[in-house]
Formats: sequence, structure tokens, C-alpha cells
Amino acid sequence: MYRTHSNGELNASHIDTQVTLAGWVQKIRNKGFMIWVDLRDRYGITQLIFDEERTSKKVMEIASQLGREFVIQIDGTVIERESKNPNMPTGDIEILVKNITVLNKSLTPPFTIENETDGGEDLRMKYRYLDIRRKPVRENLVFRHKVTMAVRNYLSEKNFVEVETPYLIKSTPEGARDFVVPSRMNEGQFYALPQSPQTFKQLLMVGGMDKYFQIVKCFRDEDLRADRQPEFTQIDCEMAFVEQEDILNTFEGLTRHLLKEINGVEVSDFPRMTYDEAMRTYGNDKPDIRFGMEFGELNDVTQHKDFNVFNQAELVVGIAVPGGNSFTRKEIDALIDWVKRPQIGAMGMVYCRCNEDGSFKSSVDKFYDQDDLERWADITGAKPGDLICVLSGAADKVRSQLSALRMELAQQLGLRDPKVFAPLWVVDFPLLEWDEETQRYHAMHHPFTSPKPGQLDLLETDPGAVKANAYDLVLNGNEIGGGSIRIHDKETQSLMFDYLGFTPEEAKAQFGFLMDAFQYGAPPHGGIAFGLDRLVAILGGQETIRDFIAFPKNNAGRDVMIDAPAPIDTAQLEELSLQLNIKG
Repeated sequence: MYRTHSNGELNASHIDTQVTLAGWVQKIRNKGFMIWVDLRDRYGITQLIFDEERTSKKVMEIASQLGREFVIQIDGTVIERESKNPNMPTGDIEILVKNITVLNKSLTPPFTIENETDGGEDLRMKYRYLDIRRKPVRENLVFRHKVTMAVRNYLSEKNFVEVETPYLIKSTPEGARDFVVPSRMNEGQFYALPQSPQTFKQLLMVGGMDKYFQIVKCFRDEDLRADRQPEFTQIDCEMAFVEQEDILNTFEGLTRHLLKEINGVEVSDFPRMTYDEAMRTYGNDKPDIRFGMEFGELNDVTQHKDFNVFNQAELVVGIAVPGGNSFTRKEIDALIDWVKRPQIGAMGMVYCRCNEDGSFKSSVDKFYDQDDLERWADITGAKPGDLICVLSGAADKVRSQLSALRMELAQQLGLRDPKVFAPLWVVDFPLLEWDEETQRYHAMHHPFTSPKPGQLDLLETDPGAVKANAYDLVLNGNEIGGGSIRIHDKETQSLMFDYLGFTPEEAKAQFGFLMDAFQYGAPPHGGIAFGLDRLVAILGGQETIRDFIAFPKNNAGRDVMIDAPAPIDTAQLEELSLQLNIKG
């Protein structure tokens, strides 16, 4: 065998034990007559000692030629370490080496393989197999495994059955663009990679599986934004004979279990908020409720005061920044520049200082007196010592802009403590949303989401007012899961396709298999899908999902390690009956 022990398990109880270890050379300190080597594997680091008085000349010679990341095997004796290291589990001992074998040499690594490395992200992604050797990356992958096992154990105990569904499926017009795969055996035809197993899990409910889950890869060919991946992992779940309350209770239980099992945190309260309330109060449908700064709508107390910027705005809205009156003018100017960036798109920002003596000082004092500004403070909940930040403009845009500012301020003020967890259900989403470009309604979630009970008739008179029987689970300002109660009868599903602009022929061509299945006794059913990558990152106290993915893509969707995507040769194109038409 290559080893009798790992490099993380030996301690003082093993002194005088003969051991065989293997691993990578982490560090070398060569004094000539004595050489120390830190030997690393996944489990830890053990210090080796080569001493010319006790070690053969041949072994000393080999040790003197070792380099970083050489793979070696040693035989030796566990001895007490003279200079102990209390910060290492193996810090009380070292191995007096008797024999050494170099299993593989290594080039000098392009960056230091330490907890704190000198390698930038692009370089580390190119050599990801080396980056994984670093303890922080390795621990993130082990952490992901722990979360995944906790999910599997919980759902299995609740009688869910894990069922695999196909990766090569049919392209359907829902959500983002599909990744498509040409079929060699069916000339001119294509598979698609699934954006989710949505229709398959519904078919499993028709098949009587009752409770299904799957930890599954999904694929979306969409323009990438920060911290998005073209391939991602879902905890995909579906249940039969359930209503919304059943789903929410079941997956509150899963979330509580994960927080307790993984983080040792007890969370009892899962508040619920309607979509309309979330947008009105926080400006987005996944609010971080660990801190305040709720929106205060100021139209009634700011308009008709000769300040045309506010008079002409559809919405004037502000937030109270706790302790913000301590900001210098330079810091406030930096906030104004921040909201004016193209990514945010605001035209500017009005502010009001709430002084400790109860007076107010605003950037628009010319138009508003102390009584006016006191009303601003009352509506936003501002207290002496706070700062009121006010944006105005088109309602949807300004809510989004103020939401971004709220999160930026919370980050600056240290209000987003990663050790504090605040879950929230957002419910009652619109069923449909109007798209100006296509001039028709689209499903806000997907076309299989059912309307809230009793609202089906509204599709005829006021489609935009219909609420979906849908729900999102938000944790610390991130959507970690979303789902709905599904349509389970052919008539309602046909009606939904009709309102989404499908002709009967298009609906049959795209989803005929599902419509057919609904005619054979489909049970009421619903489900939810968690984003595993995001969930693991939040539980791990971090924001970046790439840190918890073994081989991630960069922001351009490229795998810089294997250089993918890449061209294929002419013979492959001909075999697939494809011809390239590259523009530009």
C-alpha cells in the first residue's frame, strides 16, 4: 500500500510507530545537515525530518532534490517534535524518514498552493486542478458534499424517491435559450439539454411516484451575468396530492434541517410576503430582511413644491440609512456617482441629513422647509443621526435602482452578516407579465404554473391581474428556491397555452406528450427547485458560487482549463450534416 495513515491523523499517541505516508511536497526547509519537508494530502499536513546523523546518505540526497508539489512516498518513525506547532493537528510530532520514493516530479506551479495564494482568478481557473489542492477550495467542495448528503438524507426520510431524468430532450420555447445537440442518427434533428426536468417530474406524478427529487444538472444558454453559470445544479422536487401549504411546510423543514445540520443555527420564523408587498417595500422580489431600510413612498409630500424633478416623476421614494448622517460630503457624492453608473442608471440622488438636534439639512433646501423634511423622516422611519436617500423616476426603474442602493449601503455598513440567516417566502406572483417587444404576455415562471384558486376567469377580463399559485424561498437576499402548484388538466393547460400565444398546433407539437398524459388521471401536484450552487454558497457564508463548483466556467461561459467551447473538425460537421455560417 502507498500509505498506512493520512497526513492529518498522526499525533503524540503514535510516537515510535512505523508509518508509510504519501502526498505532495508543500514546503522545504534545507539546512544542509537537516531537511524538513511538509507533506500534504486532502486530510492535512505532516512534517518530515531528514537528519544526516540518522538518515542514509542516499535518502538525504533524494530529499535535497525535492521540489514543491513533487509526489512522494516515505517510510519512517513517528517522533516527538522539538518545536511544536499548536495550530496543526499533527503539530506535536514529525516523521524521521528512513526511505523515500519520488512517485512523480512536478514543474514549478504557476502560483503558490497555500491558503493565501498569489494567483489571480483567471490563472487559478486555468490550472483548476492545482487550485483544488488549496485548502479553502478543497474544503468548499467537501462542504458542498455535506450539504448534498444532508438534502438526500432529509428527503429520503420523508419518502421522496430520487429518479434520474434524461439530458437529451426536446427543445421547447420556455425561459432562456436551449443548448442544442445535433443528432447524427436523425439527420437535421436536434436534442436540447434541459433547462430543468419540469415536464418529466410532472410525468412522474402522473406515473404515481407521489414524491420525487433529483439533484440534477440544468443548462441555460443565456447572456451571463455576474456569478451565473451556463450549467448549474438544482435540487428538483415534486409532490402529488398537495396544495401550496403542503409544499411550503415540507421545504421549510428542509431549510431548517440544513441550517441546523450544516451551520448549527436554529431558525423558527419563515415570514411570508406577497410579491406586490416585496416590490413596494424593497424594490425586488428577493429582499434581504436581515436589516431595515424599507422604502417610503414620498409622492404626496414632495410633489407640487416647484421641484420639477419630483413633480414629473411617476414615483419618488426614499430609504433611511441608519447612522448615515456621519457620512462626509465626499462619501455622499460617491453614492450619487454610484447610482449614476450605467449598471444602475439613476439620473441623480437627493439626500437629507437628519441632525441629532432634530433639524434637517437637505440637498434641496431651496424647495422644502423643515416641516416637509420632517414628513420625509416620518414616512421613511428616519431617526436623528440618519441619512435619507431619495430617488425618483419611472416606478419600476426607480424601485430597482433604490433596491440596488439599499444593498450597496448595507454592504458598506456591515449589515449583511453571513452568520445570520433570514429566510422569507415570497408568494402571489403575477401569473403573466407583458412583454413590450413581442406585444404579448409571457409566463412569469413557466407555462405549467396554475393560477390562484378562483382567478381563472380573470384571464378573460384582466390577464395581468391574475396571481400565480407560485412561491419563492429567499434567504439573505438570494432566491434559493422557487416553485408552484401545477396545472394538471388538459383544458386549463390548453387555455394557458392559448393566452401565451400558442396555436393549438404549436402547443401539440411542443407539449402534446404532457397534454396526452393529463387525460389519463393526472393528480393535483406541485413542487419546487432549489439552486444548489447558490444554497451551498450562502450556507458557506460566501456570495460567489464558483468557489463551490469543482470546474466552473468564467463570466464569458468558457472553461479556460480545457479551452471550451472549441471548434470541431470538418469531418465531424459532415457526419452531423452541419454547415457553419459564421458572421463577421
